[in-house]
Amino acid sequence: MTDIQNYQMLIDGEWVGASDGEMFDSVNPSNGKIWSRIPEATADDVDRAVQAAHVAFTTGPWSKMTPTQRGGCLKRLAELLADKSEELGRTESIDTGKMLKETRWQAKYIADFFQFYAGCADKICGETLPIDKPDMFVFTKREPLGVVAAVVPWNSQLFLVAVKIGPALAAGNTVVLKASEHASAAMLEFGQLIAEAGFPAGVVNIVSGHGDPCGRVLTSHPLVARISFTGGPDAARHVLDNSKNNFAEVSLELGGKSPFIVFDDANIESAVNASIAGIFGATGQSCVAGSRLYLQENIAEEFLERMVGLARQIRIGDPLAEETQMGPLCTQGQLDHIQQEVAHAQSEGGTVLTGGKQPDGMGGLFYEPTIIDCPSQDLSIVDTELFGPVLSVQRFKTEEEVILLANDTVHGLAAGVFTKNGARSMRMAEAVRAGIVWINTYRVVSPIAEFGGVKGSGYGRESGFQAMYDYTRPKTIWFNTSDEPMANPFVMR
Repeated sequence: MTDIQNYQMLIDGEWVGASDGEMFDSVNPSNGKIWSRIPEATADDVDRAVQAAHVAFTTGPWSKMTPTQRGGCLKRLAELLADKSEELGRTESIDTGKMLKETRWQAKYIADFFQFYAGCADKICGETLPIDKPDMFVFTKREPLGVVAAVVPWNSQLFLVAVKIGPALAAGNTVVLKASEHASAAMLEFGQLIAEAGFPAGVVNIVSGHGDPCGRVLTSHPLVARISFTGGPDAARHVLDNSKNNFAEVSLELGGKSPFIVFDDANIESAVNASIAGIFGATGQSCVAGSRLYLQENIAEEFLERMVGLARQIRIGDPLAEETQMGPLCTQGQLDHIQQEVAHAQSEGGTVLTGGKQPDGMGGLFYEPTIIDCPSQDLSIVDTELFGPVLSVQRFKTEEEVILLANDTVHGLAAGVFTKNGARSMRMAEAVRAGIVWINTYRVVSPIAEFGGVKGSGYGRESGFQAMYDYTRPKTIWFNTSDEPMANPFVMR
């Protein structure tokens, strides 16, 4: 037990355990062993965090700092994050099973997001209105909302923290972050950079725990003005139900089942590589995983032959090892769900071209890169998000047909299209119902570009300059510029 690390939460600038002393175990998915213990926040702990954020917003130093000063804190946070990317990446890899070479790169890259919002902090502005009344000067200013509840999943937690608290803090809000109960450690270590960057106590608070009571109390708290949630649809329904208690503004990013469409004029090598990255990168544990592959009929066999060959060469193993190309799944629940759905797909007529099982002789939560040839869109696996390295494949004949197939889903987060036909690219980008469409590339992001979903993938947008305005509301101010007294309201002229 001496090797097990005990973590604490960040509340009002202090590192604290749960008020009742309760903790839960975090398991290393590579070997199935407990490696850390996480505080199980009580309702009182969450209330204390929200109250601290409310005080910091209303009367604390944060409310008196200029936008430029707030941007300076974000800039210092970005610099610290870049310096600590190796350590944070290693913790995230141990806790989630994601590859170290990916987690440390991502930790370093998201420093760019904080740098971006540092520069945006003093760029928020209102407007003057050409009002239709004489002797009136009318303008708007944008004001922060207040306390933001940010709920993030385990799979890309530091990235999602950046796109949530970056714009929220730049706009002048304060934040209570809820770390995922499946992998909280990296988030709690990230909190150590907050005070060092110069943020006053209470501006950023980090709590850990399960959906009840931690998530429920946070998202229903009367002092929470906005909820930014990333996760599954079932949890999102609870969040929406909770928000009726505080009328908080809500944004939801709920994952997807993204179509990856390849036409017969595409660069096959590029499309195969992008599809491999899109579904097997991060062990398929990505909201934008390209998990539905649609191939034009006359290239399907060549494409699958190449892709199956590459999939079988993927090196599965220790996520901390540089030679590893794919690590384990994060939770036992994911593994159980994938095994069940793959077996069900086979019973419905799907053919496993490669994978479909755990690798021989390996402990932990590993699962082979899996490609399933599906005879029709009706197989349940085609529209079930598995959050793992499982790809369903179908064939199509025409552009019109594949548009119908791509849009025949409850999801709508992302899509990929590979074709050399520029006109077709534009038609597809407009026709496919998704918040993000990548043309001849896949799974790329930038602090400058917004992302978010439609339909069952949620609503609201994150990243980009506009995201800051979602954390503000306009106030309209009227000035009467005339020296004449206002007319008697009971004398009509």
